[in-house]
Amino acid sequence: MLWPALAAGTQAGLPVLQTLSWMNMRLKSLLVSIGICFVLACGAPMETSAPAETYSRQDLHSYANPGEIVVKHVWLDLGVDFAAKTLQGFVTLAIGHTKPDAAQLVLDTRELNITRAETSSDGSVFSEAAFEAGESDKFLGSPLRITVPSGATHVRVHYSSAPGASGLQWLDPAQTAGKKHPFLYSQSQAIHARSWIPLQDSPGVRVTYDATIRTPKDLVAVMSAEMSAGSAGSGEYQFKMPQAVPSYLIALAVGDLVFETMSARTGVWSEPSIVGLAAAEFDDTEKMMQAVEPLYGPYRWGRYDLLVLPPSFPFGGMENPRLTFATPTILAGDKSLVALVAHELAHSWSGNLVTNATWRDFWLNEGFTVYLETRIQELVFGERRANMEAALEVEALHEEMKALEPRDQVLYVELAGRDPDEGFTQVPYIKGMLFLRTIEKAVGRDKFDPFLRGYFDHFAFQSITTADFLRYLDEHLLGQEPGVAEKLRIHEWIHEPALPDNAAFPVSDALDQVAAQAKSWIAGETELAKIAPEGWSTQEWLHFLRSMPEQLAPEQMRQLDDAFGLTKSGNSEIAHQWLLMAVRNQYAPAYARLEEFLTTVGRRKFVKPLYEELGKTPEGKQRAAKIYAKAKSAYHPISQAAVDELLRPDATQ
Repeated sequence: MLWPALAAGTQAGLPVLQTLSWMNMRLKSLLVSIGICFVLACGAPMETSAPAETYSRQDLHSYANPGEIVVKHVWLDLGVDFAAKTLQGFVTLAIGHTKPDAAQLVLDTRELNITRAETSSDGSVFSEAAFEAGESDKFLGSPLRITVPSGATHVRVHYSSAPGASGLQWLDPAQTAGKKHPFLYSQSQAIHARSWIPLQDSPGVRVTYDATIRTPKDLVAVMSAEMSAGSAGSGEYQFKMPQAVPSYLIALAVGDLVFETMSARTGVWSEPSIVGLAAAEFDDTEKMMQAVEPLYGPYRWGRYDLLVLPPSFPFGGMENPRLTFATPTILAGDKSLVALVAHELAHSWSGNLVTNATWRDFWLNEGFTVYLETRIQELVFGERRANMEAALEVEALHEEMKALEPRDQVLYVELAGRDPDEGFTQVPYIKGMLFLRTIEKAVGRDKFDPFLRGYFDHFAFQSITTADFLRYLDEHLLGQEPGVAEKLRIHEWIHEPALPDNAAFPVSDALDQVAAQAKSWIAGETELAKIAPEGWSTQEWLHFLRSMPEQLAPEQMRQLDDAFGLTKSGNSEIAHQWLLMAVRNQYAPAYARLEEFLTTVGRRKFVKPLYEELGKTPEGKQRAAKIYAKAKSAYHPISQAAVDELLRPDATQ
């Protein structure tokens, strides 16, 4: 049985489209089998989820032409120059012709200094090739067009990155934990790989890669790949990634790094002063891996290690295969924030193994990952904690959606003419997770888990669209469940704003209890001294604070602070929530801690809401500008861009 909305389209000539789509899928499968996975940018439209909706494989955020010439393998040879804050060297690209007579390779770049292009028919002898850079776009950067003669199998580009490359952050020694050595790390998602490598920067193009990275001899290089050669003090490191990945998962970090083993296939990289703390915090990682593999299939990436970055890292974590990049703000000392590890590990199946083909399909990466994260949490830490985590995430989604335009509340988000980073809201993460929970509730876990296992196996190492998922869902699950598709209202979930009223929301009795205590205190029925928070998890603390009214009297803020030491909290999540409340209620005793927090933490999840709250009053905006002047140089360009937008003189709140 076709999903009903698809079936409705057969009278409009859909059988022809289905035939073409089937041919495209067969072609894609053939190319994958020889190591090529590319976007069928000019192919027939995919089936529609409703008469007015058409899914597309065209990546609107890439200039690349994989439908004519596709990159299959990448060899990087780069030197790291901390004085100039540049990467310098060359990249060699193995290419395949998907259109036999194509004579031009188009790559994505952003502010790269291209000095020479070459081509080769054997990968050994190279000849100079003509190239030109197109006009620069604010979001997309510039196309690099290289003339490719008949018979060419390799293209080499000599280049250097710009000091302000959007995908790189260069830290001075003072911005690191050790204070002695500089640090470099990359952040390529969504379209920032093009700022340090000229390539086909689209999630629909998957490549294998090798790399040689040359560093100062007192620093260590690590990448999202197997380190095949190199050791501390050598100044040269070699890497190999045999599994095909999209460009945004190519990652590099260089610094004063050491490694500590946690299990035979897990470990932690970090600066020496925190490696022991990080290894202790993350020592349940192997348990997480063993929990998820029986459900969704084997871990296919070899090792799973974590790199703890300096606090300027703009995200909680980045799921770079074999080496998750993580913020130090999750080192709470009690494992209360390691849901982030479960999340990034889950990406080893959803996102890294099966990838969104375009950034409109981003929910396929993140919605599935949050769902898997919750399942991992259940198995390792128990259902009570998993439900608390999920309930808080839904709470955050409700809050964020109040400020989002309707167009940004849909899963299949419209991003034409926009920076794909604008799609990185809680919607693809939490609304996507709720959609999958709703399907699970409708059919039962005994059917949904095998379905997901089959999904990951079927699409392994492929980049897919929302239409691909919906087709697979219909063929392998809903087609065997009469009436369920209609009850799920799939079109509403994918294409309409807000949350459908059939959502399977998580329920947490523990959070209900702390909310009741908060309300009892506000009503004057309970004294703070009678509230016993000993043993509360981070999640319970957050819900307790969020259950308070937005406006509190100065005396109420003081009482909370005196009772629980909130201004001095070393837990980044609790401190962030308290500081939001302090700004909102002009609680001056927390201002020094606010400045300390904003000048030492660059995680966008924390930084953006605090500046946003400060910007709501003239006095707050002045305070924000002073703090930002001190903090800006330590923020990643992604965080800088967010704050710059908030603090524009004409910005409105």
